[in-house]
Amino acid sequence: MESWKVKLSVLSLLLFPVMIHGWGFEGHFTVCRIAQSRLSKAAASAVEKLLSESAENELGSICIWADHVKFRYHWSSALHYIDTPDSLCAYQYDRDCKDEHGAKGRCVAGAINNYTTQLLTYNNQPQYNLTEALLFLSHFIGDIHQPLHVGFTSDRGGNTIDVHWYTRKQNLHHVWDSNIIETAEQRFYNSDVENLVQAIQHNITTEWADRVKGWETCSLNKTTCPDIYASEGIKAACDWAYRGVNEGSVLEDDYFRSRLPIVNLRLAQGGVRLAATLNRIFG
Repeated sequence: MESWKVKLSVLSLLLFPVMIHGWGFEGHFTVCRIAQSRLSKAAASAVEKLLSESAENELGSICIWADHVKFRYHWSSALHYIDTPDSLCAYQYDRDCKDEHGAKGRCVAGAINNYTTQLLTYNNQPQYNLTEALLFLSHFIGDIHQPLHVGFTSDRGGNTIDVHWYTRKQNLHHVWDSNIIETAEQRFYNSDVENLVQAIQHNITTEWADRVKGWETCSLNKTTCPDIYASEGIKAACDWAYRGVNEGSVLEDDYFRSRLPIVNLRLAQGGVRLAATLNRIFG
């Protein structure tokens, strides 16, 4: 296994400048931390073997990796999102999963399918870099649960909609990537992402306990089901992210308090589904 295991380090992540595509560090950390806590014994062992020693068996600490390496792997940029027809509020794989040049399958749903297929070779003679496959899959399952990663084509998932988050100028996509989570951490979690993770994990076992099985399940015995996640994403984008927002809108407490439960729910679903996918992959 060492022959195809990539030695990733925290230092190596710092070699690439940060541009957020998907949840920020806190969001991806949360999804991966929740997932790792729910792994079967076999999946936990496989993940530990695939991670570099410098990660110290902490998937969350390098779950942001795919955002950094897109500056080296330029081909991967299109794999973080899906553009859907404006205002249709619906997703179809055959219509929407393509890059800006029209290449089919090059979207976050296609990437999840691809890296799942690669990881399924784990117990055979792998032809792929399975460490990278694990990190891409973990990141992209997080991305597809950020509502504006399945957004409208014309505004690039809210990236071209300039707003104010309280007094700070941002774009709408960044508000959902980072600002809502960061504001929640400051107000409710003592600016500590670990407290956010614990709060969401508590809700998974209490408030959402009767919904978890449905989140984990894929129809037709599929290993992963990104089309379901994407369809939920565009609905949440229409119902919550875009609603009531125009160019120049000032988003303050009303928007923050009404949208935070959606962010927490999507983080929870992302973590639960990443764990379920890895458990099915590794047995």
